[in-house]
Amino acid sequence: MIQFIVHDEDDSVGVVTVEGLKANDTITGWIMDQDVLIDIKINQDIPIGHKLAIKDLNEDDTVIKYGVDIGRTIAKIAVGDHLHVHNVKTKRW
Repeated sequence: MIQFIVHDEDDSVGVVTVEGLKANDTITGWIMDQDVLIDIKINQDIPIGHKLAIKDLNEDDTVIKYGVDIGRTIAKIAVGDHLHVHNVKTKRW
């Protein structure tokens, strides 16, 4: 079962598509452009519709989702971490 989606292998995050994901779950994602599946162990509970890191990110790195720059990290983020307003901010202000 696919539990998150990624547009392209160059993206740094995927989007969770199911409910009930808990820390330490290993979940399966689909990278659409390359039509491949990847498995990632998540580090926190992640709600449906939220993002998870599929690559390690350093503070001030650009976050790419669906091939688009969606902001910058404000903390170091590891593969499997939950990304949301607590660790990603817009570049607009």
